[in-house]
Amino acid sequence: MKIDRQKIVTWYREQGRDWTVSAVLLPIAVYFLATRGEYTFMDAADLIIHEAGHFFTRPFGRFMTYFGGTLMQLALPSLLVWNFFRNDYRTGTQVMLFWLGHNCINISVYAADARLRRLPLLGGDRSEHDWWNMLGMTGMLEFDQVIGWSFFAVAIVIFAVMLVTPKSMIT
Repeated sequence: MKIDRQKIVTWYREQGRDWTVSAVLLPIAVYFLATRGEYTFMDAADLIIHEAGHFFTRPFGRFMTYFGGTLMQLALPSLLVWNFFRNDYRTGTQVMLFWLGHNCINISVYAADARLRRLPLLGGDRSEHDWWNMLGMTGMLEFDQVIGWSFFAVAIVIFAVMLVTPKSMIT
């Protein structure tokens, strides 16, 4: 059986190229889903963004100061997803969706830790656990696991959207 290289090249140029980023990001996404809660280099970068969120939301009160870290982790990649999508830049959209999904995994671990407060915090003061404070203020502390797993489910959906983005975008 003879392989027609020209047909392969033509197929790749017409269809395959669109799926290259998905093929690269899929195993990485699966890795992060499978190792939920393990600290990685991406968590270190996300921590900086999280802490910046506290700084920027401090003028809006105590609850918003605690919520600011999570808000920034969701808002920054979401704005970049929107920007890349609006400009029809598929690779940027997919990479930012990946980052958003990873942040949702990160948030899922933090939210689920609200009652136990076992995660190490900057400064070491367990009473400054954002999700313990937010859920305590709203009387929802007993729902920490549900909220945590909900963020994890959202991460799975975001990763799924990330993988099918090449076919769903208008070229």
